Amino acid sequence: MSQPSILTSTVGSYPIPDWLTALPSAQAVEDATRVVFDIQRQAGIDLPTDGELYRFDVNHPDTNGMIEHFVHKLGGCDAGVSRQDVARFRSKEEMSFRARPAAVVRAPITEGVLNLPEDCARAARLAGGPFKFTLTSPYMLARTLLDDFYQDFEALLMAVADALAAQVAELECPCVQVDEANLPGRPQDGPLAARAINRVLDAVRGQKAVHLCFGNYGGQTIQHGEWAALIAFLNSLHVDHLVLEMAHRPSSDLEALRGLDPSIGIGLGVVDIKTNHIESADEVARRIETAEKILGAGRVKWIHPDCGFWMLKRSVTDRKITTLVRGRDLYLGRE
Repeated sequence: MSQPSILTSTVGSYPIPDWLTALPSAQAVEDATRVVFDIQRQAGIDLPTDGELYRFDVNHPDTNGMIEHFVHKLGGCDAGVSRQDVARFRSKEEMSFRARPAAVVRAPITEGVLNLPEDCARAARLAGGPFKFTLTSPYMLARTLLDDFYQDFEALLMAVADALAAQVAELECPCVQVDEANLPGRPQDGPLAARAINRVLDAVRGQKAVHLCFGNYGGQTIQHGEWAALIAFLNSLHVDHLVLEMAHRPSSDLEALRGLDPSIGIGLGVVDIKTNHIESADEVARRIETAEKILGAGRVKWIHPDCGFWMLKRSVTDRKITTLVRGRDLYLGRE
């Protein structure tokens, strides 16, 4: 069967298997990653992700340790956070949902011991076909830091972007996705965030994707806003397609996406990861149909969940993955 006109993907994370939590090891991570890839491929996902299992940290149950996985490995970032550091960080209104900084910047940002090429190479060995590799946006990472070195947010931001870009340039995979969940709540930072994200995207060798959502902190939305305020930002990204939260958003947001540059592929969130409800194939198909009536036939290039699955139980996640594909096939008449 020829490639469908609408492709399916996942956003990134997958629930940590209980047996991996109980007995973690490098081999167990590889075995679990094989399982995650296989679940997606058996369901028919066109471009699966590795599940980000190696980024999970039980000490960060609200955010799964994703941020810390990056910043604790960057040079110049100190994971030792004092009582005074916490107090200063809590005065930053733009990060009020976090109780403490992910790290304190005490020296120039460098790549440190971060090794995304190694992580990507592991995924490539286990993927069994094309896959997507994900990393957190420099803007989101910089917002979680307490800066005692640069004393200038733009300088800090671009230093983080440069470190990530150097790593991304070495990634061998069909698609790289940059994840940003903070900027949607601060559209006024769009031009600044775009410069940093584009620094990373420009280093990507293959397809370029950017995932944006309004946050998933403890399974809840944390950013207030609307897509209409972000269209200029989205159009400024050097990206092939976007991966947008839409299933958990008001229907009015679809109208705003009519302003997107036609050269940017639209990835539509059709599965809500903030609820245990298992969407039916009919529900997924109707969401695609509604979007294409508003945006135009052929405008939706990808469908996916709104965000990563790590907050959900595996039994829920796996059924949502299956109906994601079945709904696409129903809409396209492939069943």
